[in-house]
Amino acid sequence: MFLHSALIPWLSPYHLLHDFGSFAVLGVCLIIFIETGFLIGFLLPGDTLLLITGLLTFPNSKQLIHLPIVLVALGIGLAAFLGGELGHYIGRKAGSRIFERKETGLFSRENVDRTNAFFTRFGGFAIIVACFVPVIRTFAPVAAGVGRMSYRRYGLFNFIGAFLWAAVITVGGYLLGYIPPVAHFVTKYIDLILIAAVLAAVIPTAYHYIQASRRARRVNARGGTN
Repeated sequence: MFLHSALIPWLSPYHLLHDFGSFAVLGVCLIIFIETGFLIGFLLPGDTLLLITGLLTFPNSKQLIHLPIVLVALGIGLAAFLGGELGHYIGRKAGSRIFERKETGLFSRENVDRTNAFFTRFGGFAIIVACFVPVIRTFAPVAAGVGRMSYRRYGLFNFIGAFLWAAVITVGGYLLGYIPPVAHFVTKYIDLILIAAVLAAVIPTAYHYIQASRRARRVNARGGTN
């Protein structure tokens, strides 16, 4: 059976794509828009979804998406770009209420400052790189908005990063179709790949959260002894 039983069914790219049926590409675009536009989007399987979307666009017996891969990648790139623009807008308009009153944790002022320092150090290149990093891909647009990065500057690099990310991952999945053993491996072990991707995204975030919490406790302890 091509659609196997997933370890995490609601996050399985196969599960999602088959549920979307004829609207698979639109469904993928919607998920990518949510992932890049809303803070809850870091829970969604962006990279693995794009990889499998590309693989299922390849013309063989398992083809699910019957559109040119170029159109698929462009549609996903547009969704990622628009999501990033929305995230930036939310950061500018509501960022202070979301972040600035919280000292620790994922949605904290400290993380905004850390992200903005990264933007300052690496410039627009940081926006492009952020598109390829789970969790950061969701957090960076909002952080850039909170940091008041201009719409024009952010929009330019968001455009480049969104379409580059969509092209590299989606077309990369498509090209796997030319290497049947690799395509079979990805198909068979997509659950493990998904879990690895989720862990790769969650572990660094959890580490920074724990470190920030420890620093906050130390500061509070020192303040209490004065």
